[in-house]
Amino acid sequence: MTTQRDLEMVNLRLILVSGKTQDFIFSPNDSATDIAKHVFDNWPLGWEEEQVSSPSILRLIFQGRFLHGNVTLGALKLPPGRTTVMHLVARETLPEPNSHGQRNREKTTESNCCLLL
Repeated sequence: MTTQRDLEMVNLRLILVSGKTQDFIFSPNDSATDIAKHVFDNWPLGWEEEQVSSPSILRLIFQGRFLHGNVTLGALKLPPGRTTVMHLVARETLPEPNSHGQRNREKTTESNCCLLL
């Protein structure tokens, strides 16, 4: 029997750089840090070659963006009861939020052209 709580849970299919996948179930209240810790503590069979030394270097990528530690699944408005795909990578540091987009905006507003007379 499916309960209301089951319907509210988020199914994440995590993909490693190697292409290996694993499905996990999380609450909308779980953050990127919670997910990394859970995956580290429950490292799937078959992922042994990709095992990392600490959950703090596991990073989630969703729709091309790194998820910072305190971002919850609920904040991403993921559809409950459906599978959402995210990439899981080992990376020590993250780019600052929106730093890439900001840099691109700056580039489009400045001109590197000069006029010779």
